[in-house]
Amino acid sequence: MTVRLADVIEVLDRAYPPRLAQSWDSVGLVCGDPSEPAESVTVAVDATPEVVATMPERGLLLAHHPLLLRGVDTVAADTAKGALLHAMIRTGRALFTAHTNADSADPGVSDALAAALGLEVTDVLSPVPSGPALDKWGVYVPPENAEALRAAMFGAGAGDVGDYSQCSWSAPGIGQFLPGDGASPAIGSVGTVEHVVEDRVEMVAPRSRRAAVLAALRTAHPYEEPAFDVVALETPPAGTGLGRIAVLAEPEPLPAFVARVRRGLPATSWGVRASGDPTTTVSRVALCGGAGDSLLAEVAAAGVQAYVTADLRHHPADEHRRVSDVALVDVAHWASEFPWCAQAAELLHQHFGDALPVTVSEVRTDPWNVEEAADES
Repeated sequence: MTVRLADVIEVLDRAYPPRLAQSWDSVGLVCGDPSEPAESVTVAVDATPEVVATMPERGLLLAHHPLLLRGVDTVAADTAKGALLHAMIRTGRALFTAHTNADSADPGVSDALAAALGLEVTDVLSPVPSGPALDKWGVYVPPENAEALRAAMFGAGAGDVGDYSQCSWSAPGIGQFLPGDGASPAIGSVGTVEHVVEDRVEMVAPRSRRAAVLAALRTAHPYEEPAFDVVALETPPAGTGLGRIAVLAEPEPLPAFVARVRRGLPATSWGVRASGDPTTTVSRVALCGGAGDSLLAEVAAAGVQAYVTADLRHHPADEHRRVSDVALVDVAHWASEFPWCAQAAELLHQHFGDALPVTVSEVRTDPWNVEEAADES
């Protein structure tokens, strides 16, 4: 069985959908021909020359961090990143990135982090909606004009629910209005209270179509001033998003939990730092692989006793500890994301079996690589 690079990309895109990536991110195929065979896959947090040197030729490097995250205007071979890409292309190696889409996927980076620490995931810390942002429109219209109104709003993009289109709901009622000076009512006279039979017509529409739906409503409605309301709907979460909430099998003191984190992750010069009340008992935890101080507000409201993440800066951590009892456990960025490599490798192994050799790179790509010298005095 020949496995093409396109076959591997299809599996990765299904597991880590590109639509889950943050708007600023760069994910997907960086170099390589999807039509050519992929003879092996190496999984690593970063694409570095040391990692590439350990790869077989004509293999795929699946990296978590993008090589070209920020805009570049050259990949010349005399630049660091250009030299790496040239070396890969010359030897038929490909590079594919799954970054914040792998962070938000289910399972994703934070699920792997939780598993490494022996925790059971119960929820998403910062979930993403399951679909596009929607409005619900409610319009009051004379019954004889209801069909024309529906048709106009459907034509502007309203009324779609899943695989169904032209969806609406209506109910009859009595409307009342008093035309004032300067009005030009379609029904009734200025200065006289009118009571009219009307239908209330409801349907949903993507929030992005709000202007178009409003224009269609006004054009199709017989009234000079149509009566309507627009309600922004909350879309239920889909089980995907940044970070996770997890529980311990048995509660344990904060120092014991910090030791658990240290045992569960690769050792680094950064180590494991913690801030909190040592007498705290930890049973429920928030986690976010990679830099996670952007989620501190969600953490404070999550009903957890500790938060495990990376790259916590002084001021956000200090502000959090002033207003929240949630302990902070700060680990090396690379160490928090390294468990994902095994998750991704297992995903590919389950799909392709022996037809595609998959390995996790043993190269430590943590940029903090100098250990403190031992005190020999």
